[in-house]
Amino acid sequence: MIYLSRLLLGLGAALASTPVAAQAPKLLPLPAELHAGQGALAVSAKTVLLVPAEDAGARIAAERLAALIAGSRGLKLAIGTRSAGAPIRFVRAATGKAESYRLEVTPRGAVITAGDDAGLLYGAVTLWQAMTQAPGKGAVSIPAFGVADAPRFGWRGLMLDSARHFQSPAYVRQLIDWMAVNKLNTLHWHLVDDQGWRIEIKKYPKLTEISGWRHPATAPGAPQLPKIGGFYSQDEIKAIIAYAAQRNITIIPEIEMPGHALAAIRAYPELGTGVPIPPGTESDWGVFPWLYNLDDKTFNFLENVLDEVIALFPSRYVHVGGDEATKEQWKGSAEIQARMKALGIKDETALQAAFMHQIGEHLTRRGRKLIGWDEILEGDDVPPDATITSWRGVEGAITAAKAGHDAVLSPSPTLYFDNRQGFSDSEPPGRGNLIDLKTVYGFEPVSAEIPAAQQHHVLGVQANLWAEHVRTEARSMWMLFPRASAVAEIGWSAKAARNYDGFVDRLIPQMERMRALKLEPASSAFAVTPDYGYAAGSDGATVALANQSGLEMRYTLDGSAVTATSPVYRSPVTVRFPTQFKAASFHNGRALPGALAETVTAQRMRWRSDEMLKTCTRKVVLALEDDYPATGKRATFVTDIFNPCWLWEKAPVGDARQIAITVGQVPFNFQIGKDIDGIKFAAPATPEGEFEVRAGGCEGPRVATLPLAPAAGNPGLTRLTGALVPRAGNDTLCVTYTAKGVEPMWAVDAIELIP
Repeated sequence: MIYLSRLLLGLGAALASTPVAAQAPKLLPLPAELHAGQGALAVSAKTVLLVPAEDAGARIAAERLAALIAGSRGLKLAIGTRSAGAPIRFVRAATGKAESYRLEVTPRGAVITAGDDAGLLYGAVTLWQAMTQAPGKGAVSIPAFGVADAPRFGWRGLMLDSARHFQSPAYVRQLIDWMAVNKLNTLHWHLVDDQGWRIEIKKYPKLTEISGWRHPATAPGAPQLPKIGGFYSQDEIKAIIAYAAQRNITIIPEIEMPGHALAAIRAYPELGTGVPIPPGTESDWGVFPWLYNLDDKTFNFLENVLDEVIALFPSRYVHVGGDEATKEQWKGSAEIQARMKALGIKDETALQAAFMHQIGEHLTRRGRKLIGWDEILEGDDVPPDATITSWRGVEGAITAAKAGHDAVLSPSPTLYFDNRQGFSDSEPPGRGNLIDLKTVYGFEPVSAEIPAAQQHHVLGVQANLWAEHVRTEARSMWMLFPRASAVAEIGWSAKAARNYDGFVDRLIPQMERMRALKLEPASSAFAVTPDYGYAAGSDGATVALANQSGLEMRYTLDGSAVTATSPVYRSPVTVRFPTQFKAASFHNGRALPGALAETVTAQRMRWRSDEMLKTCTRKVVLALEDDYPATGKRATFVTDIFNPCWLWEKAPVGDARQIAITVGQVPFNFQIGKDIDGIKFAAPATPEGEFEVRAGGCEGPRVATLPLAPAAGNPGLTRLTGALVPRAGNDTLCVTYTAKGVEPMWAVDAIELIP
């Protein structure tokens, strides 16, 4: 037997250059130490998982390993306390820090050693990964290897926003499974916000009866959509918490206050400041002005809610929000101003600090710790043991650590997974920033600005999935993975050992094995994206290809399938019309999801979807989903809601005499306060307004006008066609529309130039 203590090899450059690297399994997250051994372990239906008698944690870890192997390989392994042959043993012994473990695989068996339940579970996960290095069913041979492993950070998390769009309990359990096999250990559950209240509170049933449901926003004149929503009963929450606990995942509930309080105030208006709530406002997005008031009845309500939450969730932390609490209603309330004066509170920022201090004291009395977004650092009365979730960049964590507060790094936009991973028609709606896999993987949680003596205050890292634009569970998993696997490695693996190319090499088999857990991850990192070069009047074009991962791409020009023997893409390809162009990214000789298949024609060169256009500005760029139809596929529109304006650069106008713009309308359901006054439109020449096209940029001459009358009242897509002033060659087209106001908000779905 080759002992781990003598042959441990750090993964990284050393592993990549040694012969044993070829035998070492590809593991994610990257282990602290790994070595390859001699021989192989044969695992079959006769292999037994051995656990110490009366060790409940070891049995749970064995059950998880058995379930994972059964799901991925169809191999059923028995669990017992005695066995002959080459068993897989779970051994309880000290291995160092929390969640650490050792794993040794030899031809005589495998031994997972850990001092705590989490370590035994993670050793089982690592062994499962080793048993699924390649797809296949039945018995498997595992090359011998050893691991000594421990996480870099104790907080490795995701946040799921169930307030904006409700996810089923079954989906939440799936997410917990996906987290566990990536060694993520914290699920921050955003259960309450302006748009919905998702947790049953028995003392206040109207919270879910009224605010668990809403009608989605629709554009003026469009049919009202059916109500959507739902909530988690206390029994469902208990079951989910127990399910997570068996996978070493702590669920931290979030009950927002003092802002993001509209759902509670809708149910119990006396909790607010008396400012009326216009009907339908609960289906808006943005920063709302409705805040809790500060009378004793409201604090009694909040403490009662928190007590029921605490009774359900065993987590040490309770998240209380604290973000984006605009103070207009507090400023406008004579009662609140009088209360501030009586208490000697100088301003509304200090008032929020006092609010949070009182809530923090209640949590302390109940044996819990307050955690909130980084706004709770503002004011002079921060709860002394408060923990910060730093979302407005990393500055909150720096400030918190220097002041002696613990912090979790969760900065926008890098770790905000409602940001899109690419710009293509296959991407779901979301925020318009490009936060791709490589960007996420490159994030470093510990800022150099935090002194070494305070760096222990950085608890870890967390990515957030806000769900305003994530309507379905399929989109949720697309937005989360594989980026969540990058977060897992950031949180687990040593900074010096991380390498993006090595991560991608290990990520691909990880995503493949997770398909057995019903995960359908995003293909964005491997998708082949074309960039066409076309001069008006030409009989062909150039096709440049790119992917985010940097993996090899191969292509064909005759419509045949792309294989490992197809030409490798090295530089832009010149094609003649028509050409059936196909391309795919490859890893170890296998084509990956995200393949390209297009017929390249002159007509195709004269067409652009909104994903292929640029917005004229990047104030607040969103990919918004159409509000129609109620069921089935809906269009997605990329627009800057502060300046709806699109650019088609190098448009082949020399070929065209007409232009067609396919448009749709969506509601302007955004709470943006006085900023709405800054959204300006040119005055319409017709009652319904018109799309205008200018050449050479937005200040150039107008070359087309397309009245919106045919689209007015149509909740779906409308194709508008108009004459185009003749132009030569290629030019930039600027497309805008005229309007009397923001409702409805028109958007471009596609533009086509017609000869």
